[in-house]
Amino acid sequence: MENIQPLPSPSNPPSVGAVRVHAQHVEAVMSRAHHGGGWLLSGIICINILILGCALVSGSAFNSVAITAVHRQIFLIILLLLTMLWMLFYTALTSRKNQAILFKDSYAGPVWLKAGLVLFGLLSLLMDVFKIAYYVSYLHCDSAVKVAFPVVQAVFLFVQSFFLWTHAKDCVQLHTNVTRCGLTLTLSTNLVVWMAAVTEESVHQTEIPDLHINSLKATPLISASYGDKKCKCSHSACDTFREAFYYLYPFNIEYSLFASAMAYIMWKNVGRIVEHHSRHKVKFCLKGVCLGPVMGIFLVVAGLVTFIMYEVDVLKEEEEEEEEEDKRNQALLIHFIMNIVIVSLMFLSTMIGCIVYRLDHREHVSEKNPTRSLDVGLLVGASMGQIIISYFTIVAMVATGARGYLNALNLSWAVLLVLQLGLQNYFIIEGLHREPFIVMQEAALHTNAHALQEHAEMSIEVECKKSSYFLTSGADKQSWKRRVLKEVCAFLMLANIILWIMPAFGARPQFDHPVELYFYKYTMWTAIVNIGLPFGIFYRMHSVASLFEVYLIS
Repeated sequence: MENIQPLPSPSNPPSVGAVRVHAQHVEAVMSRAHHGGGWLLSGIICINILILGCALVSGSAFNSVAITAVHRQIFLIILLLLTMLWMLFYTALTSRKNQAILFKDSYAGPVWLKAGLVLFGLLSLLMDVFKIAYYVSYLHCDSAVKVAFPVVQAVFLFVQSFFLWTHAKDCVQLHTNVTRCGLTLTLSTNLVVWMAAVTEESVHQTEIPDLHINSLKATPLISASYGDKKCKCSHSACDTFREAFYYLYPFNIEYSLFASAMAYIMWKNVGRIVEHHSRHKVKFCLKGVCLGPVMGIFLVVAGLVTFIMYEVDVLKEEEEEEEEEDKRNQALLIHFIMNIVIVSLMFLSTMIGCIVYRLDHREHVSEKNPTRSLDVGLLVGASMGQIIISYFTIVAMVATGARGYLNALNLSWAVLLVLQLGLQNYFIIEGLHREPFIVMQEAALHTNAHALQEHAEMSIEVECKKSSYFLTSGADKQSWKRRVLKEVCAFLMLANIILWIMPAFGARPQFDHPVELYFYKYTMWTAIVNIGLPFGIFYRMHSVASLFEVYLIS
Protein backbone atom coordinates (compact mmCIF):
# COMPACT_ATOMS: atom_id res chain seq x y z
CA MET A 1 0.00 0.00 0.00
CA GLU A 2 1.24 3.45 -0.85
CA ASN A 3 2.63 5.45 2.06
CA ILE A 4 0.96 8.66 3.25
CA GLN A 5 3.46 11.46 3.59
CA PRO A 6 2.62 13.89 6.38
CA LEU A 7 2.41 17.61 5.63
CA PRO A 8 5.33 19.85 6.59
CA SER A 9 5.41 21.38 10.05
CA PRO A 10 3.79 24.78 10.77
CA SER A 11 7.26 26.40 10.81
CA ASN A 12 7.65 25.49 7.14
CA PRO A 13 4.14 25.89 5.67
CA PRO A 14 3.36 24.02 2.44
CA SER A 15 2.24 25.57 -0.79
CA VAL A 16 -1.35 25.39 -2.01
CA GLY A 17 -0.35 22.86 -4.64
CA ALA A 18 1.36 20.65 -2.08
CA VAL A 19 -1.72 20.70 0.10
CA ARG A 20 -3.92 19.76 -2.87
CA VAL A 21 -1.62 16.90 -3.87
CA HIS A 22 -1.48 15.65 -0.30
CA ALA A 23 -5.29 15.75 -0.01
CA GLN A 24 -5.70 13.82 -3.27
CA HIS A 25 -3.11 11.30 -2.11
CA VAL A 26 -4.89 10.78 1.19
CA GLU A 27 -8.23 10.43 -0.56
CA ALA A 28 -6.83 7.78 -2.89
CA VAL A 29 -5.33 5.83 -0.01
CA MET A 30 -8.60 6.02 1.92
CA SER A 31 -10.56 4.87 -1.12
CA ARG A 32 -8.37 1.81 -1.46
CA ALA A 33 -8.48 1.17 2.28
CA HIS A 34 -12.28 1.23 2.50
CA HIS A 35 -13.09 -0.47 -0.76
CA GLY A 36 -10.57 -3.29 -0.56
CA GLY A 37 -11.47 -6.89 0.12
CA GLY A 38 -10.29 -6.70 3.72
CA TRP A 39 -13.67 -5.65 5.13
CA LEU A 40 -15.51 -8.56 3.52
CA LEU A 41 -12.80 -11.14 4.15
CA SER A 42 -12.38 -10.17 7.79
CA GLY A 43 -16.14 -10.32 8.32
CA ILE A 44 -16.32 -13.80 6.79
CA ILE A 45 -13.48 -15.00 9.02
CA CYS A 46 -15.17 -13.62 12.12
CA ILE A 47 -18.57 -15.13 11.36
CA ASN A 48 -17.16 -18.58 10.58
CA ILE A 49 -15.05 -18.71 13.75
CA LEU A 50 -17.98 -17.57 15.89
CA ILE A 51 -20.42 -20.11 14.41
CA LEU A 52 -17.93 -22.97 14.71
CA GLY A 53 -17.04 -21.92 18.25
CA CYS A 54 -20.71 -21.67 19.21
CA ALA A 55 -21.36 -25.19 17.86
CA LEU A 56 -18.41 -26.68 19.77
CA VAL A 57 -19.16 -24.82 23.01
CA SER A 58 -22.86 -25.72 22.91
CA GLY A 59 -22.18 -29.33 21.99
CA SER A 60 -19.67 -29.88 24.78
CA ALA A 61 -22.23 -28.79 27.41
CA PHE A 62 -24.45 -31.85 27.04
CA ASN A 63 -24.01 -35.47 28.05
CA SER A 64 -25.73 -36.83 24.97
CA VAL A 65 -23.28 -35.18 22.52
CA ALA A 66 -19.96 -36.86 21.74
CA ILE A 67 -18.08 -33.54 21.96
CA THR A 68 -16.10 -33.20 25.14
CA ALA A 69 -14.43 -30.31 26.94
CA VAL A 70 -11.12 -31.54 25.54
CA HIS A 71 -12.29 -31.02 21.94
CA ARG A 72 -13.45 -27.51 22.78
CA GLN A 73 -10.18 -26.68 24.54
CA ILE A 74 -8.08 -27.91 21.60
CA PHE A 75 -10.03 -25.57 19.33
CA LEU A 76 -9.51 -22.68 21.78
CA ILE A 77 -5.79 -23.40 22.08
CA ILE A 78 -5.44 -23.19 18.27
CA LEU A 79 -7.32 -19.87 18.23
CA LEU A 80 -5.24 -18.43 21.08
CA LEU A 81 -1.95 -19.42 19.42
CA LEU A 82 -2.97 -17.98 16.03
CA THR A 83 -4.09 -14.73 17.66
CA MET A 84 -0.83 -14.38 19.58
CA LEU A 85 1.18 -15.00 16.40
CA TRP A 86 -0.72 -12.24 14.62
CA MET A 87 -0.19 -9.82 17.52
CA LEU A 88 3.54 -10.49 17.39
CA PHE A 89 3.49 -9.94 13.61
CA TYR A 90 1.65 -6.63 14.07
CA THR A 91 4.05 -5.43 16.76
CA ALA A 92 7.18 -6.54 14.93
CA LEU A 93 6.34 -5.38 11.39
CA THR A 94 3.33 -3.12 11.01
CA SER A 95 3.58 -0.83 14.03
CA ARG A 96 7.36 -0.34 13.63
CA LYS A 97 7.13 1.15 10.12
CA ASN A 98 7.14 4.92 9.98
CA GLN A 99 4.15 5.32 7.69
CA ALA A 100 2.01 2.54 9.15
CA ILE A 101 0.34 4.53 11.93
CA LEU A 102 0.04 8.22 11.13
CA PHE A 103 -3.12 8.84 13.15
CA LYS A 104 -4.37 8.04 16.63
CA ASP A 105 -7.99 7.91 17.81
CA SER A 106 -7.94 9.96 21.01
CA TYR A 107 -11.30 8.55 22.12
CA ALA A 108 -10.25 4.89 21.82
CA GLY A 109 -8.68 3.03 24.72
CA PRO A 110 -8.99 5.57 27.56
CA VAL A 111 -6.78 5.01 30.59
CA TRP A 112 -9.62 3.87 32.83
CA LEU A 113 -10.67 1.23 30.27
CA LYS A 114 -7.09 -0.03 29.97
CA ALA A 115 -6.81 -0.13 33.76
CA GLY A 116 -10.00 -2.21 33.93
CA LEU A 117 -8.63 -4.55 31.27
CA VAL A 118 -5.41 -5.07 33.24
CA LEU A 119 -7.28 -5.60 36.51
CA PHE A 120 -9.61 -8.21 35.01
CA GLY A 121 -6.61 -9.74 33.25
CA LEU A 122 -4.72 -10.19 36.52
CA LEU A 123 -7.73 -11.83 38.16
CA SER A 124 -8.17 -14.05 35.09
CA LEU A 125 -4.51 -14.99 35.37
CA LEU A 126 -5.14 -16.01 38.98
CA MET A 127 -8.05 -18.11 37.77
CA ASP A 128 -5.75 -19.91 35.31
CA VAL A 129 -3.26 -20.59 38.12
CA PHE A 130 -6.01 -22.28 40.16
CA LYS A 131 -7.11 -24.21 37.08
CA ILE A 132 -3.58 -25.48 36.47
CA ALA A 133 -3.26 -26.57 40.10
CA TYR A 134 -6.63 -28.31 39.89
CA TYR A 135 -6.10 -30.19 36.62
CA VAL A 136 -2.51 -31.20 37.40
CA SER A 137 -3.95 -33.38 40.16
CA TYR A 138 -5.90 -35.32 37.50
CA LEU A 139 -3.03 -35.83 35.04
CA HIS A 140 -2.65 -39.47 36.05
CA CYS A 141 -6.13 -40.27 34.71
CA ASP A 142 -7.29 -37.32 32.58
CA SER A 143 -6.23 -35.48 29.42
CA ALA A 144 -3.17 -33.22 29.51
CA VAL A 145 -5.08 -30.76 27.29
CA LYS A 146 -6.96 -29.57 30.38
CA VAL A 147 -3.65 -28.40 31.82
CA ALA A 148 -2.35 -27.01 28.52
CA PHE A 149 -5.37 -24.78 27.95
CA PRO A 150 -5.02 -22.59 31.10
CA VAL A 151 -1.25 -22.39 30.46
CA VAL A 152 -1.79 -21.09 26.92
CA GLN A 153 -4.58 -18.79 28.09
CA ALA A 154 -2.31 -17.31 30.78
CA VAL A 155 0.31 -16.44 28.14
CA PHE A 156 -2.44 -15.07 25.91
CA LEU A 157 -3.68 -12.79 28.70
CA PHE A 158 -0.23 -11.24 29.06
CA VAL A 159 0.37 -10.81 25.31
CA GLN A 160 -3.07 -9.40 24.54
CA SER A 161 -3.09 -7.00 27.51
CA PHE A 162 0.25 -5.57 26.40
CA PHE A 163 -0.92 -5.38 22.78
CA LEU A 164 -4.16 -3.55 23.57
CA TRP A 165 -2.52 -1.22 26.09
CA THR A 166 0.07 -0.20 23.47
CA HIS A 167 -1.94 -0.14 20.25
CA ALA A 168 -5.60 0.49 21.19
CA LYS A 169 -5.55 3.99 19.62
CA ASP A 170 -3.87 2.99 16.34
CA CYS A 171 -5.41 3.93 12.99
CA VAL A 172 -3.39 1.62 10.75
CA GLN A 173 -2.64 2.77 7.17
CA LEU A 174 -0.35 -0.10 6.13
CA HIS A 175 -1.15 -3.81 5.57
CA THR A 176 -4.80 -2.89 6.10
CA ASN A 177 -6.29 -6.13 4.79
CA VAL A 178 -4.05 -8.31 6.92
CA THR A 179 -4.65 -6.06 9.93
CA ARG A 180 -8.42 -6.25 9.54
CA CYS A 181 -8.31 -10.04 9.34
CA GLY A 182 -6.02 -10.20 12.36
CA LEU A 183 -8.27 -7.93 14.40
CA THR A 184 -11.39 -9.93 13.56
CA LEU A 185 -9.45 -13.06 14.55
CA THR A 186 -8.71 -11.36 17.88
CA LEU A 187 -12.33 -10.27 18.24
CA SER A 188 -13.79 -13.70 17.45
CA THR A 189 -11.24 -15.48 19.67
CA ASN A 190 -12.22 -13.36 22.65
CA LEU A 191 -15.91 -13.90 21.94
CA VAL A 192 -15.48 -17.69 21.71
CA VAL A 193 -13.50 -17.66 24.98
CA TRP A 194 -16.35 -15.60 26.45
CA MET A 195 -18.95 -18.10 25.21
CA ALA A 196 -16.97 -21.00 26.67
CA ALA A 197 -16.55 -19.27 30.04
CA VAL A 198 -20.22 -18.25 30.19
CA THR A 199 -21.37 -21.76 29.32
CA GLU A 200 -19.10 -23.43 31.85
CA GLU A 201 -20.01 -20.95 34.59
CA SER A 202 -23.73 -21.22 33.81
CA VAL A 203 -23.59 -25.01 33.90
CA HIS A 204 -21.85 -24.80 37.26
CA GLN A 205 -24.45 -22.38 38.64
CA THR A 206 -27.50 -24.14 37.16
CA GLU A 207 -28.06 -26.55 40.00
CA ILE A 208 -31.81 -26.92 40.27
CA PRO A 209 -32.94 -27.67 43.86
CA ASP A 210 -34.92 -30.82 44.49
CA LEU A 211 -38.38 -29.29 44.86
CA HIS A 212 -40.36 -32.14 43.29
CA ILE A 213 -39.54 -30.89 39.80
CA ASN A 214 -37.27 -33.72 38.75
CA SER A 215 -39.82 -34.66 36.14
CA LEU A 216 -39.25 -31.29 34.50
CA LYS A 217 -35.62 -31.97 33.78
CA ALA A 218 -34.85 -32.82 30.19
CA THR A 219 -31.31 -33.34 28.96
CA PRO A 220 -29.11 -33.02 32.08
CA LEU A 221 -26.17 -30.66 31.81
CA ILE A 222 -22.66 -31.56 32.90
CA SER A 223 -19.92 -29.43 34.34
CA ALA A 224 -17.62 -29.18 31.38
CA SER A 225 -14.46 -28.73 33.42
CA TYR A 226 -14.95 -31.43 35.97
CA GLY A 227 -12.93 -34.57 35.66
CA ASP A 228 -14.46 -37.97 35.14
CA LYS A 229 -16.20 -39.21 38.29
CA LYS A 230 -14.04 -42.34 38.15
CA CYS A 231 -10.91 -40.19 38.09
CA LYS A 232 -9.85 -39.31 41.63
CA CYS A 233 -7.88 -36.23 42.64
CA SER A 234 -4.30 -36.85 43.80
CA HIS A 235 -4.47 -34.38 46.71
CA SER A 236 -7.02 -32.99 49.16
CA ALA A 237 -7.14 -29.38 47.92
CA CYS A 238 -8.95 -30.11 44.64
CA ASP A 239 -12.35 -28.89 45.78
CA THR A 240 -10.80 -25.68 47.11
CA PHE A 241 -9.06 -24.96 43.79
CA ARG A 242 -12.22 -25.74 41.85
CA GLU A 243 -14.41 -23.40 43.90
CA ALA A 244 -11.70 -20.70 43.74
CA PHE A 245 -11.46 -20.58 39.97
CA TYR A 246 -15.24 -20.69 39.56
CA TYR A 247 -15.55 -17.61 41.75
CA LEU A 248 -13.06 -15.88 39.43
CA TYR A 249 -14.97 -16.71 36.25
CA PRO A 250 -16.93 -13.40 36.22
CA PHE A 251 -13.66 -11.47 35.92
CA ASN A 252 -12.48 -13.62 33.02
CA ILE A 253 -15.85 -13.11 31.31
CA GLU A 254 -15.58 -9.34 31.66
CA TYR A 255 -11.96 -9.38 30.44
CA SER A 256 -12.96 -11.15 27.23
CA LEU A 257 -15.70 -8.60 26.58
CA PHE A 258 -13.43 -5.62 27.30
CA ALA A 259 -10.82 -7.03 24.91
CA SER A 260 -13.48 -7.72 22.25
CA ALA A 261 -14.71 -4.13 22.40
CA MET A 262 -11.18 -2.71 22.09
CA ALA A 263 -10.36 -5.04 19.17
CA TYR A 264 -13.57 -3.95 17.42
CA ILE A 265 -12.66 -0.27 17.75
CA MET A 266 -9.20 -0.98 16.31
CA TRP A 267 -10.87 -2.79 13.40
CA LYS A 268 -13.14 0.20 12.76
CA ASN A 269 -10.13 2.52 12.83
CA VAL A 270 -8.11 0.63 10.21
CA GLY A 271 -7.49 3.01 7.30
CA ARG A 272 -9.26 5.85 9.11
CA ILE A 273 -7.83 9.36 8.85
CA VAL A 274 -8.58 11.26 12.04
CA GLU A 275 -8.82 15.01 11.97
CA HIS A 276 -6.30 16.55 14.32
CA HIS A 277 -8.15 18.52 16.97
CA SER A 278 -7.45 19.33 20.56
CA ARG A 279 -9.54 17.19 22.84
CA HIS A 280 -10.13 18.68 26.24
CA LYS A 281 -8.73 16.45 28.95
CA VAL A 282 -11.26 15.90 31.70
CA LYS A 283 -10.13 14.83 35.14
CA PHE A 284 -11.86 12.67 37.69
CA CYS A 285 -12.71 14.71 40.78
CA LEU A 286 -15.07 14.01 43.69
CA LYS A 287 -15.08 17.62 44.90
CA GLY A 288 -18.60 18.69 45.84
CA VAL A 289 -20.00 15.17 45.31
CA CYS A 290 -21.15 13.52 48.53
CA LEU A 291 -24.73 12.24 48.65
CA GLY A 292 -24.47 9.93 45.62
CA PRO A 293 -21.29 8.10 46.72
CA VAL A 294 -22.52 7.78 50.33
CA MET A 295 -25.89 6.32 49.31
CA GLY A 296 -24.18 4.11 46.74
CA ILE A 297 -21.70 2.73 49.26
CA PHE A 298 -24.56 2.08 51.69
CA LEU A 299 -26.41 0.11 49.00
CA VAL A 300 -23.30 -1.88 48.12
CA VAL A 301 -22.72 -2.85 51.78
CA ALA A 302 -26.40 -3.68 52.36
CA GLY A 303 -26.52 -5.64 49.10
CA LEU A 304 -23.42 -7.65 50.02
CA VAL A 305 -24.87 -8.52 53.45
CA THR A 306 -28.18 -9.70 51.99
CA PHE A 307 -26.38 -11.54 49.18
CA ILE A 308 -24.22 -13.46 51.67
CA MET A 309 -27.31 -14.31 53.73
CA TYR A 310 -29.07 -15.47 50.57
CA GLU A 311 -26.18 -17.69 49.49
CA VAL A 312 -25.69 -19.23 52.94
CA ASP A 313 -29.38 -19.96 53.54
CA VAL A 314 -29.98 -21.35 50.05
CA LEU A 315 -26.91 -23.61 50.16
CA LYS A 316 -27.77 -24.77 53.67
CA GLU A 317 -31.30 -25.58 52.57
CA GLU A 318 -29.97 -27.56 49.60
CA GLU A 319 -27.87 -29.67 51.96
CA GLU A 320 -30.70 -30.27 54.42
CA GLU A 321 -33.29 -30.81 51.68
CA GLU A 322 -36.78 -29.64 52.70
CA GLU A 323 -36.18 -29.17 56.41
CA GLU A 324 -35.19 -25.52 55.99
CA GLU A 325 -37.64 -24.43 53.31
CA ASP A 326 -38.79 -21.54 55.50
CA LYS A 327 -35.23 -20.22 55.58
CA ARG A 328 -35.07 -20.45 51.81
CA ASN A 329 -38.25 -18.43 51.47
CA GLN A 330 -36.95 -15.90 53.98
CA ALA A 331 -33.69 -15.58 52.05
CA LEU A 332 -35.63 -15.09 48.81
CA LEU A 333 -37.86 -12.52 50.52
CA ILE A 334 -34.87 -10.47 51.68
CA HIS A 335 -33.20 -10.80 48.26
CA PHE A 336 -36.29 -9.62 46.37
CA ILE A 337 -36.89 -6.70 48.75
CA MET A 338 -33.25 -5.58 48.53
CA ASN A 339 -33.29 -5.69 44.74
CA ILE A 340 -36.59 -3.80 44.60
CA VAL A 341 -35.19 -1.09 46.87
CA ILE A 342 -32.02 -0.77 44.76
CA VAL A 343 -33.86 -0.66 41.44
CA SER A 344 -36.45 1.81 42.77
CA LEU A 345 -33.77 4.22 44.02
CA MET A 346 -31.94 3.88 40.71
CA PHE A 347 -35.13 4.68 38.83
CA LEU A 348 -35.80 7.80 40.93
CA SER A 349 -32.22 9.08 40.67
CA THR A 350 -32.17 8.48 36.92
CA MET A 351 -35.44 10.40 36.61
CA ILE A 352 -33.81 13.34 38.42
CA GLY A 353 -30.87 13.19 36.01
CA CYS A 354 -33.20 13.19 33.00
CA ILE A 355 -35.02 16.26 34.36
CA VAL A 356 -31.66 18.04 34.69
CA TYR A 357 -30.96 17.18 31.05
CA ARG A 358 -34.18 18.93 30.07
CA LEU A 359 -32.99 22.07 31.88
CA ASP A 360 -29.50 21.80 30.43
CA HIS A 361 -28.70 23.59 27.17
CA ARG A 362 -25.42 21.92 26.25
CA GLU A 363 -24.98 21.13 22.59
CA HIS A 364 -24.94 17.58 21.28
CA VAL A 365 -21.73 16.14 19.88
CA SER A 366 -21.92 15.95 16.09
CA GLU A 367 -18.55 14.30 15.44
CA LYS A 368 -18.62 10.67 14.32
CA ASN A 369 -16.98 8.43 16.88
CA PRO A 370 -16.73 4.60 16.59
CA THR A 371 -16.10 4.28 20.32
CA ARG A 372 -19.27 6.13 21.28
CA SER A 373 -21.33 4.24 18.68
CA LEU A 374 -20.07 0.93 20.07
CA ASP A 375 -20.86 2.01 23.64
CA VAL A 376 -24.43 2.81 22.70
CA GLY A 377 -24.89 -0.41 20.72
CA LEU A 378 -23.52 -2.58 23.51
CA LEU A 379 -25.58 -0.75 26.10
CA VAL A 380 -28.87 -1.27 24.29
CA GLY A 381 -28.03 -4.79 23.08
CA ALA A 382 -26.81 -6.11 26.42
CA SER A 383 -29.85 -4.72 28.27
CA MET A 384 -32.06 -6.93 26.10
CA GLY A 385 -30.86 -10.00 28.02
CA GLN A 386 -32.27 -8.83 31.35
CA ILE A 387 -35.36 -7.32 29.71
CA ILE A 388 -36.18 -10.66 28.05
CA ILE A 389 -35.90 -12.53 31.37
CA SER A 390 -38.04 -9.88 33.06
CA TYR A 391 -40.82 -10.10 30.48
CA PHE A 392 -40.87 -13.90 30.67
CA THR A 393 -41.15 -13.57 34.45
CA ILE A 394 -43.99 -11.04 34.13
CA VAL A 395 -45.93 -13.36 31.83
CA ALA A 396 -45.43 -16.36 34.16
CA MET A 397 -46.40 -14.39 37.28
CA VAL A 398 -49.51 -12.84 35.73
CA ALA A 399 -50.60 -16.14 34.17
CA THR A 400 -50.32 -17.94 37.51
CA GLY A 401 -52.08 -15.15 39.41
CA ALA A 402 -48.99 -13.93 41.33
CA ARG A 403 -50.39 -15.52 44.49
CA GLY A 404 -48.20 -15.26 47.57
CA TYR A 405 -45.81 -12.56 48.69
CA LEU A 406 -42.81 -14.05 46.86
CA ASN A 407 -44.64 -14.09 43.54
CA ALA A 408 -45.86 -10.53 44.06
CA LEU A 409 -42.33 -9.34 44.87
CA ASN A 410 -40.90 -11.21 41.89
CA LEU A 411 -43.47 -9.55 39.61
CA SER A 412 -42.74 -6.11 41.05
CA TRP A 413 -38.99 -6.61 40.62
CA ALA A 414 -39.41 -7.65 36.98
CA VAL A 415 -41.59 -4.62 36.14
CA LEU A 416 -39.24 -2.19 37.88
CA LEU A 417 -36.24 -3.70 36.09
CA VAL A 418 -37.78 -3.06 32.68
CA LEU A 419 -38.54 0.57 33.60
CA GLN A 420 -35.13 1.15 35.19
CA LEU A 421 -33.19 -0.33 32.27
CA GLY A 422 -35.02 1.74 29.70
CA LEU A 423 -34.63 4.99 31.63
CA GLN A 424 -30.98 4.34 32.47
CA ASN A 425 -30.21 3.65 28.81
CA TYR A 426 -31.75 7.00 27.88
CA PHE A 427 -29.81 8.81 30.62
CA ILE A 428 -26.46 7.31 29.63
CA ILE A 429 -26.90 7.72 25.87
CA GLU A 430 -28.03 11.31 26.27
CA GLY A 431 -25.06 12.03 28.54
CA LEU A 432 -22.55 10.47 26.15
CA HIS A 433 -23.77 12.72 23.34
CA ARG A 434 -23.51 15.99 25.27
CA GLU A 435 -20.57 18.37 25.05
CA PRO A 436 -18.58 18.60 28.31
CA PHE A 437 -19.54 21.54 30.52
CA ILE A 438 -16.04 22.98 30.42
CA VAL A 439 -15.95 22.92 26.63
CA MET A 440 -19.12 24.98 26.53
CA GLN A 441 -17.61 27.47 28.99
CA GLU A 442 -14.44 27.75 26.91
CA ALA A 443 -16.51 28.32 23.78
CA ALA A 444 -18.42 31.11 25.52
CA LEU A 445 -15.17 32.69 26.71
CA HIS A 446 -13.72 32.51 23.20
CA THR A 447 -16.83 34.17 21.76
CA ASN A 448 -16.68 36.97 24.31
CA ALA A 449 -12.96 37.54 23.70
CA HIS A 450 -13.50 37.64 19.94
CA ALA A 451 -16.23 40.26 20.31
CA LEU A 452 -13.88 42.50 22.30
CA GLN A 453 -11.03 42.47 19.80
CA GLU A 454 -12.10 45.81 18.25
CA HIS A 455 -11.56 47.73 21.51
CA ALA A 456 -8.33 49.30 22.62
CA GLU A 457 -5.76 47.32 24.59
CA MET A 458 -6.83 48.90 27.90
CA SER A 459 -10.45 48.32 27.12
CA ILE A 460 -9.75 44.72 26.22
CA GLU A 461 -8.05 44.10 29.53
CA VAL A 462 -10.87 45.64 31.53
CA GLU A 463 -13.63 44.04 29.53
CA CYS A 464 -11.99 40.61 29.58
CA LYS A 465 -11.84 40.81 33.35
CA LYS A 466 -15.51 41.73 33.42
CA SER A 467 -16.31 38.96 30.95
CA SER A 468 -14.38 36.44 33.01
CA TYR A 469 -16.15 37.62 36.13
CA PHE A 470 -19.62 37.31 34.62
CA LEU A 471 -18.70 33.99 32.98
CA THR A 472 -17.47 32.64 36.31
CA SER A 473 -20.62 33.90 37.99
CA GLY A 474 -22.71 32.23 35.31
CA ALA A 475 -20.75 29.00 35.72
CA ASP A 476 -21.37 29.12 39.48
CA LYS A 477 -25.08 29.61 38.87
CA GLN A 478 -25.06 26.60 36.53
CA SER A 479 -22.87 24.47 38.80
CA TRP A 480 -25.86 22.92 40.55
CA LYS A 481 -26.65 21.03 37.34
CA ARG A 482 -23.12 19.64 37.26
CA ARG A 483 -23.32 18.61 40.89
CA VAL A 484 -26.68 16.90 40.46
CA LEU A 485 -25.49 14.98 37.40
CA LYS A 486 -22.29 13.92 39.16
CA GLU A 487 -24.27 12.77 42.22
CA VAL A 488 -26.61 10.75 40.02
CA CYS A 489 -23.74 9.18 38.05
CA ALA A 490 -21.79 8.28 41.20
CA PHE A 491 -24.84 6.66 42.78
CA LEU A 492 -25.76 4.73 39.64
CA MET A 493 -22.18 3.47 39.22
CA LEU A 494 -22.16 1.92 42.71
CA ALA A 495 -25.71 0.59 42.36
CA ASN A 496 -24.83 -1.11 39.07
CA ILE A 497 -21.75 -2.64 40.71
CA ILE A 498 -23.81 -4.40 43.39
CA LEU A 499 -26.33 -5.51 40.75
CA TRP A 500 -23.37 -6.99 38.85
CA ILE A 501 -21.89 -8.72 41.91
CA MET A 502 -25.03 -10.61 42.96
CA PRO A 503 -25.80 -12.51 39.72
CA ALA A 504 -22.14 -12.76 38.68
CA PHE A 505 -21.20 -14.63 41.86
CA GLY A 506 -24.08 -17.04 42.05
CA ALA A 507 -27.43 -15.43 42.92
CA ARG A 508 -29.96 -17.35 40.83
CA PRO A 509 -33.47 -16.56 42.17
CA GLN A 510 -34.76 -17.61 38.74
CA PHE A 511 -34.05 -21.22 39.79
CA ASP A 512 -34.34 -20.97 43.58
CA HIS A 513 -37.88 -19.60 43.21
CA PRO A 514 -39.22 -22.31 40.86
CA VAL A 515 -42.49 -20.81 39.61
CA GLU A 516 -41.00 -20.07 36.17
CA LEU A 517 -39.58 -23.59 36.08
CA TYR A 518 -43.07 -25.03 36.55
CA PHE A 519 -44.54 -22.64 33.98
CA TYR A 520 -41.96 -22.87 31.17
CA LYS A 521 -40.49 -26.31 32.03
CA TYR A 522 -36.83 -26.95 32.71
CA THR A 523 -35.34 -26.93 29.19
CA MET A 524 -36.96 -23.72 28.02
CA TRP A 525 -36.43 -21.73 31.22
CA THR A 526 -32.78 -22.70 31.65
CA ALA A 527 -32.14 -21.72 28.02
CA ILE A 528 -33.78 -18.31 28.57
CA VAL A 529 -31.86 -17.62 31.79
CA ASN A 530 -28.49 -18.96 30.67
CA ILE A 531 -28.61 -16.94 27.46
CA GLY A 532 -30.12 -13.73 28.82
CA LEU A 533 -28.40 -13.50 32.21
CA PRO A 534 -24.79 -13.26 30.91
CA PHE A 535 -25.84 -10.28 28.79
CA GLY A 536 -27.58 -8.75 31.79
CA ILE A 537 -24.41 -9.18 33.88
CA PHE A 538 -22.29 -7.59 31.16
CA TYR A 539 -24.79 -4.74 30.90
CA ARG A 540 -24.20 -3.78 34.54
CA MET A 541 -20.43 -3.64 34.14
CA HIS A 542 -20.68 -1.78 30.83
CA SER A 543 -23.09 0.67 32.46
CA VAL A 544 -20.48 1.40 35.11
CA ALA A 545 -17.93 2.22 32.40
CA SER A 546 -20.38 4.41 30.47
CA LEU A 547 -21.57 6.20 33.62
CA PHE A 548 -17.96 6.95 34.49
CA GLU A 549 -17.60 8.59 31.08
CA VAL A 550 -20.77 10.63 31.66
CA TYR A 551 -19.43 11.62 35.09
CA LEU A 552 -16.23 12.94 33.50
CA ILE A 553 -18.16 14.86 30.84
CA SER A 554 -20.33 16.40 33.55
